Amino acid sequence: MSAVTRQIVLNAFDMNCVTHIVAGTWRHPESQAARYKDLDYWIDLARLLERGLFDGLFIADVLGIYDVYGGGPEAALRSGAQVPVNDPLLVVPAMAAVTEHLGFGITAATSFEHPYSFARRMSTLDHLTKGRVGWNIVTGYLESAARNHGLDTITPHADRYDIADEYTEVLYKLWEGSWEDDAVGTEPGRAHYADPAKVHPIEHSGKHFRVPGIHLCEPSTQRTPVLYQAGASNRGRQFGAENAEVIFIGAPTKEVLREAVADIRTRASDAGRDPYDVKIVNGHVAVTGPTRQAARDRYDDFRRYTDPEGALALWSGWLGSDLSRFDLDDPVAVTDNEYLKSSVQMFGQGQWTLRDFIDAHAIDAEGGFSVGGPTEVADDLQSWVEETDVDGFNLTNVITPGSFVDFIEHVVPELQRRGVYKTAYEQGSLRHKLFGRGPRLPESHRAARYRRVTEEVSR
Repeated sequence: MSAVTRQIVLNAFDMNCVTHIVAGTWRHPESQAARYKDLDYWIDLARLLERGLFDGLFIADVLGIYDVYGGGPEAALRSGAQVPVNDPLLVVPAMAAVTEHLGFGITAATSFEHPYSFARRMSTLDHLTKGRVGWNIVTGYLESAARNHGLDTITPHADRYDIADEYTEVLYKLWEGSWEDDAVGTEPGRAHYADPAKVHPIEHSGKHFRVPGIHLCEPSTQRTPVLYQAGASNRGRQFGAENAEVIFIGAPTKEVLREAVADIRTRASDAGRDPYDVKIVNGHVAVTGPTRQAARDRYDDFRRYTDPEGALALWSGWLGSDLSRFDLDDPVAVTDNEYLKSSVQMFGQGQWTLRDFIDAHAIDAEGGFSVGGPTEVADDLQSWVEETDVDGFNLTNVITPGSFVDFIEHVVPELQRRGVYKTAYEQGSLRHKLFGRGPRLPESHRAARYRRVTEEVSR
């Protein structure tokens, strides 16, 4: 395997619930997923991931229930498929308190919370983490979330991104332009904490939001948190190319991923950005052990605990189509469309049965998949990077924290031996760790136009 020219970015992918992606494996005797309600679970996980030098913990979220399958929530409830689900933001301060370097990517939708209050929540986290927080920008896709926020139905896809454009504009004005760098001071002899002349109302009046006043928080380490985004549609890719610093993809094959990476980098360049100012990470499941056979045995063991009904509840929600109307052995066709490119590729073109799909993808339903000893998994990850130009991976757990324990024990040392994974953290903010040039967004980013001064801040 030839050398990779840049180090692999690794995030742990989890959710504040009992079942995230792989339905049913919370029942595995080693799984601690049911401890998600316990703060010690998150503290232990953060310490583990920092020991493995992970770049971050990427916490997914939804504000609705998967009720497409069977026309109701019963299947999701029985399997714990992303319900019950707790708030992802509230566990971060405790994890930050027991770590020094681990980053935290928090998912929050632009459709269901006003940007003024959200700006304060993220600035607070950036202060408390000393600049180690990121925001995963999503627009939301569940009808149940829309209904429970007082809407008749989910806002149409294109309109959701129009709202997201203005939403982020409001946030950039608040985070980047409201407070000047030297607005606050505590030096001896200073009479006032904040200088009113250096704190500015943003006076935003747009189609969707009116925010006339000042940001409630003084500037945090990064001002704007690291910007994550996940969206496979044409409109989603364009939004990501213009705004995101880390883009998450769930491509199931190298061919799909290669096309997506090239397209996103071209779009970023067209938006006036360096195409490598966007780190692109693909979802990946790695089942590993000390040997190839041990890993295969572990995979076979995991499969015994998968829950077909829970998987179908999740897939129905992702596809927006009720799969309960098909018998497991009925042939099923999926029609391609721009919003479901990776899902359609994963489900296959033409005819397949649900039973075939469950057998093949109950565990690896979110991107790539590797099963093997340290050498095999490291070879596979390197091949994905080399053949697709992807920067790294969001590692989905099959059991938690066991999947991360296995990866850290067996695969991390092999990647380090090859020189493609760090052996120590860089000092500084999450943004500096990812890009090596300080805590603030570069001047080429869309947010920079809302600054009042060119900022030069220490790491």
